[in-house]
Amino acid sequence: MLIKIIDPTAAREHEVTPQALYLDRRRLMASTARSMIAAGVSGVSGLMSSMAFAAKAYEKVPKGSPFDTNEALTPFKDVTSYNNFYEFGTDKGDPKINSGSLKPRPWKITVDGEVEKPTSFDIDDFIKTQKLEERIYRLRCVEAWSMVIPWIGFPLADVIKAARPTRKAKFVAFTTLLDPVQMPGQKSKILDWPYTEGLRLDEASHPLAFLAVGLYGDMLPNQSGAPLRLVVPWKYGFKSIKSIVKITFTSTQPKTTWNIMAPDEYGFYSNVNPNVDHPRWSQGKERRIGELFKRKTLMFNGYDQVASLYTGLDLKKNF
Repeated sequence: MLIKIIDPTAAREHEVTPQALYLDRRRLMASTARSMIAAGVSGVSGLMSSMAFAAKAYEKVPKGSPFDTNEALTPFKDVTSYNNFYEFGTDKGDPKINSGSLKPRPWKITVDGEVEKPTSFDIDDFIKTQKLEERIYRLRCVEAWSMVIPWIGFPLADVIKAARPTRKAKFVAFTTLLDPVQMPGQKSKILDWPYTEGLRLDEASHPLAFLAVGLYGDMLPNQSGAPLRLVVPWKYGFKSIKSIVKITFTSTQPKTTWNIMAPDEYGFYSNVNPNVDHPRWSQGKERRIGELFKRKTLMFNGYDQVASLYTGLDLKKNF
């Protein structure tokens, strides 16, 4: 399945030098094996079979999804070296430099709150249950700069269905790992740690909301949110929380990191809306990495399929 997304957060974004796009099939698969072994993943051969489709996925990408995009992919080097992940530093290059201390295996995710089946699962056990070969997502990410990234993941709705939310559940909250040893940026007081985010239950259940476990045919690099991150392509990038350890169903709207930090700048919804400017800059245009000129930002990042989620909601007041 092909689609589009976002990956920025607080500060105004800067231009970067374009990179050539070239990923060799053999290098892809060798890289996948090395990253799994380095992470200490058990059952490497089983995971390799789950990921093996990825090397050829860019030769014959499935067609027919309502979310398909034929836009050119952002170079792998840019995708993995220009990131917002404050747990490893505030500069765009810091996450790649500083995230080697993160140990993405073993990794447990807890699901709790207003659900009939609270649980805890191992990320690799869950990956093995997914038909990842049917779930290739090509997504566009937006704020003042944007990317097109080929993600590998599965619908968040799968986790929601398995948890069986009660009638009281109206929202889904997410929490990032809290460990200053693995995430040295958490030693600073720049944010209120751990990082938290949230969605309305109907937003989280939409097929465009998904959990990513890989990109470019490989497991997620640490700087990209390993081993599990949220991707919500019609919202600004800071909603796509990384390195998730907890998913909680709540009856009330959860507090979210950037909304707590700067409520006048970062609302709970944070939908891509070019008609609502950030207090410090216009959001009417974006710069695609690798392009010289800015382009017009599209409502909901071009994903009109989610518009019905907000019928009757003032999207300027509820930004």
